Amino acid sequence: MHHPQNTTIIGLQWGDEGKGKMVDHLAEHADIIVRFQGGHNAGHTLVVEGVTYKLNLLPSGIVRPDKKTALGHGVVLDLWALEKEMETLSTAGITITPERFMIAENASLIMPWHRVQDQNRERGLGDNKIGTTGRGIGPAYEDRVGRRAFRAGDLLDPQALNARLQGVADQVDDFCAFAEDMMRFSRTLAPHIVPLWQVLAQSQRRGETILFEGAQGFYLDVDFGTYPFVTSSNTLASQAATGTGLPAAAVGHVLGVVKAYTTRVGSGPFPTELSDTTGEHLGAKGHEFGTVTGRKRRCGWLDGVLLKQACTINGIQALALTKLDVLDELPAIKVAVAYQKAGVTYTHLPLHWRDFSDVSVVYDTLPGWQSITAGLQDYDALPDNAKAYIAYIERLSGVPITCISTGPRREDTIVR
Repeated sequence: MHHPQNTTIIGLQWGDEGKGKMVDHLAEHADIIVRFQGGHNAGHTLVVEGVTYKLNLLPSGIVRPDKKTALGHGVVLDLWALEKEMETLSTAGITITPERFMIAENASLIMPWHRVQDQNRERGLGDNKIGTTGRGIGPAYEDRVGRRAFRAGDLLDPQALNARLQGVADQVDDFCAFAEDMMRFSRTLAPHIVPLWQVLAQSQRRGETILFEGAQGFYLDVDFGTYPFVTSSNTLASQAATGTGLPAAAVGHVLGVVKAYTTRVGSGPFPTELSDTTGEHLGAKGHEFGTVTGRKRRCGWLDGVLLKQACTINGIQALALTKLDVLDELPAIKVAVAYQKAGVTYTHLPLHWRDFSDVSVVYDTLPGWQSITAGLQDYDALPDNAKAYIAYIERLSGVPITCISTGPRREDTIVR
């Protein structure tokens, strides 16, 4: 029996590649949209019919009334943040029923003490900060691996839950309020909590398609990213299966989202970073401020070394290139093709960044197009040099670019 293909969307840089818009674009053709890792440190901004939605936890597909959405067990769940987000969307007229929004019963919960641990730890690091959002995500993953976690399914048995809460009474300031909240969640969220692996397996048998929505970006992956300046989960494509309980083949078509330049929020290495007027220009024109933190993003040229490696490890089959229009005014555009240090040339990300602080980057330089691509919806309408830049990225990565975003609105998109 032939199944229509699932799609997995992966950001190929340090996050903020414009995945939310791509998910929204592809959600139209999927039956279920599933988040498979991360927590509410991921920010997606969607602009739909002039209304801007900022989501941290709920899958982007939730704004489409005819779609089902789910949070896989690879996600760590802050129930307070979830409740707030659900209320915000309800106020905006979006109904969230148990049929439309499901939570994996084996998803670990972020508790108030995780936030405290997270913030204290970052403070203790001083200048060596990792740049976490301080939302308790790392400590929640640690408790999962340490086999101490509360899980979503615990909400389904209020009696057992209450008994277990007594055991952590000393970890919260106001235990009464905390226990009351947890009991409320057990009433309001219980209908949404399911053995998600089973629901998804059934939907696959019915021939429904799944869109897997990654949070963060590949270079924040806990194993393959710029460790230790990374997130606490795996952000790579194969995690879509691992983080939802579906078999590996269910990952389907893997689409990588890459920005036409590179940005990074928080600490950590960034070889192509520009601390000059061009960097300032990219930040201003690209409105590079974090959805979650409001932090100013660091900006630099597209890093081809990182792009190639990300395409290989994730098995990327097609690329979506975003924010092409931000480069419209530049006379020349550079792309990193290698790093050099002490006479050694690297064409992949070295393991230890601390030995790599003063790396020099080898660039290819391409001519800019210095005309407006913003809002274009037709490939043929692009200036020749913009087409040449797109073709260059395809050659470099070995992956076809099937989608080009030329602005924040849903319709500012070229599909090839």
